[in-house]
Amino acid sequence: MRGTQSASDNAMAMGVHSVSPYLICKNAVAAIKFYSDAFGATEMMRLPAPDGRIMHACLKLNGASVMLSDEFPDHGVLSPATLGATPVLIHLIVDDADASMAQAENHGATIRLAAHDAFWGDRYGQLTDPFGHLWSISTPGNTKTPEEMQAALAEMSKGTV
Repeated sequence: MRGTQSASDNAMAMGVHSVSPYLICKNAVAAIKFYSDAFGATEMMRLPAPDGRIMHACLKLNGASVMLSDEFPDHGVLSPATLGATPVLIHLIVDDADASMAQAENHGATIRLAAHDAFWGDRYGQLTDPFGHLWSISTPGNTKTPEEMQAALAEMSKGTV
């Protein structure tokens, strides 16, 4: 820690949040363009490696920092495209889930779950970006208590077992 500021304070001073997703992408240059075009991200910085791959980049997306780089297989840094899947779902809150999903699809994303009114009260859908990362897109709706969500889940689940 430098001086009297916390590590989190130092990160925030640089525009980076103390918890940020770090995405590994095949073709990080194309990923930066996709996230800018599809989700309105703005590039904060880019550090190219000597061979031209992106060693590190940082984007601002909905006020949060998202970091990314190209694959570096010789260091075990692999993308979902190379691994064949990812267990991580990145949650993005937007003003209009339907419009955001359509925009992402127009830029190459694949819709996994169409936007719909979810039992917990949000307008919600899921997509896979062209680089294999999974995103949930959500517009908060009617706020429900945990008990109301549990009851809605139980009602939705009737007859599915």
